Amino acid sequence: MNQELETGDGGRSEAAGGPWRLCDAAANRAAEAIRVLEDVARFVLDDAALTAAAKTLRHDLAVVLAAPVFARRVACRDTVGDVGTTIVTAAALARRSPADLVAANAARAAQALRSLQEVALVVAPSEAARFEALRYRLYTLEKQAAGLTRAADRLAGVTLCVLVDGRAEPAAFEHLVEQLCEAGVRMIQLRDKHLATRDLVDRARRAVAIARRRAAGEALVVINDRADVAAAVGAAGVHVGATDLPVPAARRVVGPDRLVGRTAHCLDEARAAVADGADYLGIGPCFPSPTKSFAAFAPHDFLASVVREIALPAFAIGGVTLDRLGDLTALGIRRVAVSAAVIDAADPGAAAAAFIDRLAALQPERPPALS
Repeated sequence: MNQELETGDGGRSEAAGGPWRLCDAAANRAAEAIRVLEDVARFVLDDAALTAAAKTLRHDLAVVLAAPVFARRVACRDTVGDVGTTIVTAAALARRSPADLVAANAARAAQALRSLQEVALVVAPSEAARFEALRYRLYTLEKQAAGLTRAADRLAGVTLCVLVDGRAEPAAFEHLVEQLCEAGVRMIQLRDKHLATRDLVDRARRAVAIARRRAAGEALVVINDRADVAAAVGAAGVHVGATDLPVPAARRVVGPDRLVGRTAHCLDEARAAVADGADYLGIGPCFPSPTKSFAAFAPHDFLASVVREIALPAFAIGGVTLDRLGDLTALGIRRVAVSAAVIDAADPGAAAAAFIDRLAALQPERPPALS
């Protein structure tokens, strides 16, 4: 080796130029890709916590690269002489949706951080572990961002979730579910604490079959509390509360492709649900309810904060009635979960349709989503 450089780390030396150019290119790729993830979280997903996590990751990478030991990387930059600038990959990942942006840039950032970790072993061995730690943080960020985009896609256009019990007889239950599907309800949650497991499984199977037949597969049936029942009948997912299975445990039961919803009574619980990988939230209780007693009700600032900070689809729940929708939408809430106001109505289908229509009328106009 005719040319050598001082690494600044114990006097170790390697061929000049090449490793530093690699370091510089990988650093730029990592920072650029993480910035795209930050921008998607901020401007597309509107998620404050995820935006902050991406911004912190980008800042911490910059801090590592600003260390004196890496000062030579910019001096060795040679964009004109880079043999790779004219190479084009025909099979590059298409960007057709926010999910594609997340996948492509998370992969780019992870690969760049791995390159930084490896080349650091040559030019700055003491710093290699810092790039490894950043890469593991990126994996967590990617999982959360991918979960948010997946949930937004699965629940796009779903503004009303109707909670149903098993009714006294299977025929009455089937009639109720058919009425809801006919009215355009796209999310039904089976919640019955009194049915024996065998009967709960039976009702769940009936609901899933009706939803697939009457709603052309567009209606989602989720099971309250019982992840085992949801998995057994092929339901769309499970909804859990604070005293039920934790979200990660429920996910292990139902699998990665089904929804896991989580009830949140405060902002910390909502944030924890996001970190745990929940697909949607039930936030409340909002008002007194004839079906359930509550010791306290969700403050308006909590409801508004969830809408403002968290991108996960959030359904306001607890005593929601048609005449209370305006109070909720004024806080930014666009989805509600309803029980008695629909299923105890003289005509549940008509009551559900009235909720759907009123929610549609109260929705603000939004620009079209990325196609």
